Amino acid sequence: MSEQPDLEVLRHSSAHLLAAAVTQLYPGAQYAIGPAIDDGFYYDFDLGPGVTLKEEDLPAIEARMREIATQAPGYEQETLPKDRAVERFRELGQGYKVEILTEGEAAAETEVSCYRTGEFFDLCRGPHVADAGAIQHFRLTRVAGAYWRGDERNQVLQRVYGTAWLSAEAMEDYFQRLELARERDHKKLGRELGLFMIDDKVGKGLPLWLPRGATVRRLLEEYILDAERRGGYQHVYTPHIASTELYKTSGHLQSFKDSMFPPFGVEDEEYILRPMNCPHHIRIYQHDRRSYRDLPLRIAELGTVYRYEKSGELSGLLRVRGFTINDAHIFCTPEQVKQEFIAATQLILDLYRDLKVTDFSFRLSRRDDDSKYLGDPADWEEAEGAIREALLEVGHPFVEAVGEAAFYGP
Repeated sequence: MSEQPDLEVLRHSSAHLLAAAVTQLYPGAQYAIGPAIDDGFYYDFDLGPGVTLKEEDLPAIEARMREIATQAPGYEQETLPKDRAVERFRELGQGYKVEILTEGEAAAETEVSCYRTGEFFDLCRGPHVADAGAIQHFRLTRVAGAYWRGDERNQVLQRVYGTAWLSAEAMEDYFQRLELARERDHKKLGRELGLFMIDDKVGKGLPLWLPRGATVRRLLEEYILDAERRGGYQHVYTPHIASTELYKTSGHLQSFKDSMFPPFGVEDEEYILRPMNCPHHIRIYQHDRRSYRDLPLRIAELGTVYRYEKSGELSGLLRVRGFTINDAHIFCTPEQVKQEFIAATQLILDLYRDLKVTDFSFRLSRRDDDSKYLGDPADWEEAEGAIREALLEVGHPFVEAVGEAAFYGP
């Protein structure tokens, strides 16, 4: 009996199968990118003017995918000189693939990996299943819009989502979990229980807390304020706006600009809605002369921040444009970092225990070699090492994510 494929490999191969079906059903379709994702896969398409996919089109695409899978064409890798690959995709009319090959990281490559599945030809490093016949348990789930390369100045593509599993039982279990999640969806419960609302006249992504929801929020705020006070935190209040000069100094304006609302003028000054509380708290720290004897100094706030999220990414209370966070900044010596991190992590664990949240892990976001990260690499290594030691000592599961750090620290 042959080995079952890796689930991510199966899903990536399913994305190619989806693109093969779409290009057969929609002659002239251009395909952009098609990765495996959590619980499934997607592929982005440009079908040309006037052609818009709808949910009711998915069964026909899925049927064509099954026809191709029945024929079991192999996933055959071809390594081509970059110039030849560019020429091939130009011949196929695949402008997005040409752009990928001629701009960004791929521009410096001399050879590129491609895969052929029957008549379908794609730019891809692989790996893939041996042939499309291995893809048996899949379903297309929805259609959405997506800007090419995530840039709203670019063409809007049509993204088709699907899911694929190693067995019929696993797929059935997945859809049962989805149905259960829909019943428990916080947007549905928020409506039914009268907790919050979002009104387009107020603004997308700006929740309004109704009386019951405000009561829940107030109780949670009182809980965390009390817990932080016991942990030695001193609470402050800072304004919702600040001069753009503050964010230039902190580096946020240069590194975080796409997630900030546009600045606005007041008399001869320029202000911006704050996207984070860090610079305000640092200015509080810098307000007085400090001694090492003052450290650690723990400053905390229930601070409301505003971030420009694209309208297609907004979702209930999970993805919003204005939210309040129990934020804190700890000023300490390098020798104190590990113990302070243990204490902050324990505060989180205590809160989750009291709220009966059990299914979670921590994520240590680290730097990579990208030039966006500020400061001395030795300081980064020391900080990452102290955090890692703290998480190991706390003993709760965690993963490390290289390249996901903030520009100023892990």
